[in-house]
Amino acid sequence: MTTQQIDVQIMGQSYVLGCPEGGQARLLGAVQKVDEAMCKIRDAGKIKARDRIAVLAALNVAFEQYEVGPAAAPDPIPADTEQRLLQLLEKLDSSLAQDGQLI
Repeated sequence: MTTQQIDVQIMGQSYVLGCPEGGQARLLGAVQKVDEAMCKIRDAGKIKARDRIAVLAALNVAFEQYEVGPAAAPDPIPADTEQRLLQLLEKLDSSLAQDGQLI
């Protein structure tokens, strides 16, 4: 299968991604979903670190996909779910700050 390179932007940062032939629309849809999730978290103002925003966005997108299944149209992430994920991330940050390492 042939792979093509496409340029995308996620949260203002440029990336060059490999994409299988015929998969550009799906990849661009995924990029849009990730960009929207990351920008929403960034714009909430509680988390500044890009890597933490990326992890939280990935969890949000994965949770959403798990809840609705691959064939269903995704619904917005419930506010209470996002709040629980933010609280979990804050607990992780607090634990890491205490001893400086995860393991």
